[in-house]
Amino acid sequence: MNVTPSIIRCEFIGTTGKVFKSSHQGNAGISGKIICETRNTFTILQEGKEKVVPKGSSVFHFEFSDGTIVEINGKLLIGRPEDRLKKRIRRLW
Repeated sequence: MNVTPSIIRCEFIGTTGKVFKSSHQGNAGISGKIICETRNTFTILQEGKEKVVPKGSSVFHFEFSDGTIVEINGKLLIGRPEDRLKKRIRRLW
């Protein structure tokens, strides 16, 4: 997978995700399959339990189907998934 700034337009439901850092220490380290996404949260299925993690205060590692692991700041992902397609992407580098 080609890692570009447009990676935030990808569909995250069904991918493997891990909360790498979070302002809430209880959320750091949660990993599993993303099963639901709302405007401000991801729901991660971890060991048969659903964990709801806020996007804005977390940094995520996502593993895509081809094995690519990408680190994304959750602040870039805030918004409904269908509205992220319309969002203008600013280059950060």
